[in-house]
Amino acid sequence: MEQERDKPRCDQVIEILPDPLVIIDSDYRIVSANRRYSEAFGWSPEAVVGRRCHEVSHQSDQPCSRHGEHCPLEAVFGEGQAVQVIHVHYDAEGHEERVRLQASPIHDEAGNIRYMGEVVQPLPEAEERTTPLIGRSRPLMRLVGLLQRVAPTRTTVLLLGGSGVGKECVAHYLHQHSERVQAPFVVVDCGTLGESLIESELFGHEKGAFTGAAGRKKGLFETAHGGTLFIDEIGELPLALQTKLLRALETGTIRRLGGNDYQRVDVRVVAATNRDLGAMVEAGEFRADLYYRLSAFPVEVPDLAERKDDIPALADHFLSRIEGGDRFLPLGPELLETLLIHDYPGNVRELRNILERAVILAGDGPMRPEHLFAGEGTRSDIPRAAAATAETDRLLERRRGRVDAEAVRAALRACDGHRGQAAEQLGISERTLYRYLRQLRGENGARSGTAAG
Repeated sequence: MEQERDKPRCDQVIEILPDPLVIIDSDYRIVSANRRYSEAFGWSPEAVVGRRCHEVSHQSDQPCSRHGEHCPLEAVFGEGQAVQVIHVHYDAEGHEERVRLQASPIHDEAGNIRYMGEVVQPLPEAEERTTPLIGRSRPLMRLVGLLQRVAPTRTTVLLLGGSGVGKECVAHYLHQHSERVQAPFVVVDCGTLGESLIESELFGHEKGAFTGAAGRKKGLFETAHGGTLFIDEIGELPLALQTKLLRALETGTIRRLGGNDYQRVDVRVVAATNRDLGAMVEAGEFRADLYYRLSAFPVEVPDLAERKDDIPALADHFLSRIEGGDRFLPLGPELLETLLIHDYPGNVRELRNILERAVILAGDGPMRPEHLFAGEGTRSDIPRAAAATAETDRLLERRRGRVDAEAVRAALRACDGHRGQAAEQLGISERTLYRYLRQLRGENGARSGTAAG
């Protein structure tokens, strides 16, 4: 009996751990949290114990799986295995932060899973600076859920989607969230190289292998050793080289052009195409065995037209990185409406180009809708009723006329000062909300100065 009393309690044990940690039951309810969690996210253990994890971390009344994210709790209780995922979490002030979650099952004496232990690690600043996948739309969250599952594995991934959807960003995301993150991420675009150049670029060459080969050169497979090789426009790879690529994938060895010896390489290949490889196989333009090897884990990257909810956040992101674009933030309702009714056949790349051109055309003046599609037979020529779909109308209704000083104050009051929740209620990014708040503070300061003078 004395021994039982001397056993450390759960809350005592978790205080020993150096990282933020919460323990959650099968009903999503937090049963314990350590002080590290409180220090990292501004929630006291008393404030979170008894609440559901999605209410605290996502400020949502629904589990994250309902919004297309990969829920670690459902995976742990469903599969009985530890999992690691990347999520966006909110702290007590509503600030958004990307975190790595390491979730593990906690068993009872009978061997049944009783709880999940979840270690929460804010991503290092270096990882935050890498190219992100911008947005919170359901199609994007479904994509991120797939990527989080396959990223830690060695599986070859085939990215499918139209030109400009951001397949290289997706490949980079896979690399950043894999065990190869400290090794090189190497890109080759088969669509920009001739047949002889592709072979030399991928596999390298020996001195004298062809005219102009003055010395030995490492190929990109060797350069990417230990890391990830992203092969873009794989459908453009000539048939003769498809055999050589298949051997590299099957055996983990490559031979330089003009060489005799095979070299072993440890490379994870991510390939991408906007072409129909299945149809190319039927037409004899692509090897069937290579197609099946590449498509071990196919991932469809959605068109921008399928994720228009992300356009405001993407516009914020691009304008903040375009020279001179920062001063046009936040975008007004009329500009957002013009962006939302466009179809974007060129996808995310087209949106960025539109905004870059608009910044140049606006110059020192305000940005206007005609700057967005100048010289294109502008979409303002298209009748509004014909251009807008029901989905676009829904997005516009959610945003139109809602972002002014009073709307910002009302949203903050309704959300108890939580800026992340207020931004979501207003239909804008948290970054844009911060800009509104700075503007309001500046206006209030200017009025105070005038009154004092």
